[in-house]
Amino acid sequence: MYELLFWRYQDGIYLNHHLVYEALVEQEIVEGLEELPVMVIINRINSVFSNWEKVDEFSWKNTTGKGAFHIKTTPQSIQIDCYGTEGKTMNLLADTMEEFKCPLYDPQIPVRYDEMNE
Repeated sequence: MYELLFWRYQDGIYLNHHLVYEALVEQEIVEGLEELPVMVIINRINSVFSNWEKVDEFSWKNTTGKGAFHIKTTPQSIQIDCYGTEGKTMNLLADTMEEFKCPLYDPQIPVRYDEMNE
């Protein structure tokens, strides 16, 4: 499994990314993060991956290639667990989340891909 996590800071707030990640994985509310339009985001991902089989409300499977992913949410975050998913698919997920101004945090590295790192 490869884990991707997305959140958006409130204006002027910049926290330790890994501590934010740990709190969000534990389903905690983090002061300094924006609330996200979770269902709007899920609907957008569903639209972007409309050619994938929707296994349940939060899971998709590629029927013409490799991979599957499952989404977990909090009011402040979107976590996407990827299973055998190709890099280009993960990039498409990251690009889709960027539409909502939610940069990727990759806990495997650990790096957050936002303007502060570019």
